[in-house]
Amino acid sequence: MRPARDRSLAQALADACDLPDGPARVAALERVAGQADARGDLRCGVDARLALVEAYLHLGERWRLADPVRRCRDALDRAPHLLDDRPVDAEALRRYQGYAVEAVFGTPRAGLEQARSLLADLADRGGPDAELVAQLRCRLADHLGDEPTARHEYARWRAAVGDPAAGCPACGLVRQAELLAGWGDTRGALEALTPVLDGDVDCTDQPERALAVAQLPWLRLGEPDRAARAHVRAYRRHRREPAGLPYLAAHLRFCALGGHLDRGLDILTEQLPRLVGCPDDLAAMEFAAAGALLCGSAVAAGRGDRRIHRPDATGRRGAEVDVATLGAELLARAHRLAGSFDARNGTGHQSGRIASWLAERPLAAPVPLPPDDPDDDPAPAEEPQDDGGPVPLRVPVIAAALDGRGDGYTVEGDTVTGRWGGAVIRFRPAGGGGDILHARVVADRRLPARRLAEAYAFCNAWNHDRLMPKAYVHQRDGELVLAGDVTVDLAHGVAPAQLAVLVAATVNTGVAYAAAVAALP
Repeated sequence: MRPARDRSLAQALADACDLPDGPARVAALERVAGQADARGDLRCGVDARLALVEAYLHLGERWRLADPVRRCRDALDRAPHLLDDRPVDAEALRRYQGYAVEAVFGTPRAGLEQARSLLADLADRGGPDAELVAQLRCRLADHLGDEPTARHEYARWRAAVGDPAAGCPACGLVRQAELLAGWGDTRGALEALTPVLDGDVDCTDQPERALAVAQLPWLRLGEPDRAARAHVRAYRRHRREPAGLPYLAAHLRFCALGGHLDRGLDILTEQLPRLVGCPDDLAAMEFAAAGALLCGSAVAAGRGDRRIHRPDATGRRGAEVDVATLGAELLARAHRLAGSFDARNGTGHQSGRIASWLAERPLAAPVPLPPDDPDDDPAPAEEPQDDGGPVPLRVPVIAAALDGRGDGYTVEGDTVTGRWGGAVIRFRPAGGGGDILHARVVADRRLPARRLAEAYAFCNAWNHDRLMPKAYVHQRDGELVLAGDVTVDLAHGVAPAQLAVLVAATVNTGVAYAAAVAALP
């Protein structure tokens, strides 16, 4: 028998969910959850807390997830059939449980023992070899400095069957590469990134995340030119995207260790306001440590007198300080945050990791950077000749097809990007010889993570009924991104007229896909 539902509570919950994201919505949902507990309404309590988790995620407060997730689990233990008719919410709860464990990596405000308890519960329900469990165990051990255990769980993670709750496969490979690089396995890190960099594993956040992680491995292996190209392309995106914050430290370290001190100081000046009120303590710690390394390198190179505007408490442009002073302030912040992590963890690993960063010295002499503005990219030496016959697939050929339609677009490296309706579409030559036309369609509309099963059903239905684009879904920052791929093998070249047809078909079907996503209830 299903537990009875209090109608007045159901209305209060609906009213709370209608509030805009922010503290008022959180307070209302917390109030409804407490009232549901007092009245013994398990279903309303679970619904309120699932909505509360989403509200916390929108505010960037993952450290607050453990309690509502635990209380939902307790309610389901008392009423196991509570979500039998709601598999989407049941799967969302499992995913949120993983987020609650991940919170300990991002901030010392999340309780370590709570995370361990939630992780043990995930293992009890899904088994120790489940991808989500192995991934979290690996990352937790690495966070605590237990490399042998981390490597053991890494092997399990690599061998595990794919699990939607474990997150995007491409982003998972990037996390694995970060671990390997941290353990000193530079070549292994690049091997882990290969499927992402080759476009074999797709994701709307790639290849920029993979390129950011690949910068230092390429620098260490004596390939500064590749590292420089990766840095410039990835930073174009990460400089403004909130999701790019965790990768800013990699960009600053590249500038410090690759000899690009002036560019690094420019980036540091531009990005300092993002540290104000930053909820991601790990990203703030790493940014501060990388900034301190950069400032120290600049001082050693005679640039210690350069003046930089330090943001005030609101993030606005504040007083000027010299590089040496700023470096000391960033160093103090990095040590303070590392000490907070270590005090909670009972280890000295984070402080030791920061100390190892600060002890690094330049790895290579600076090489010329590619143009920072994609509009400044040099023109191809030879424009494609339109004689009606097949030509090799190249970026200028794709751009010419869009020019023929009168469409606006931008070119960044090997990618041509445009917007049509509610869709962003990126065209690029892919494959070993650059002879595969690959187009990625990303719908503007995002869905809440609890609608994952519904999103899968939509993509499956689309793929069953239509040839293009091949639809898929992945998670990013608590939301679902619905995207699609179009891939055409043009190994024998492509006539301009043929490419115009392919581009038109991709745009038309991409717009239709985005419109269908927007029409979802």
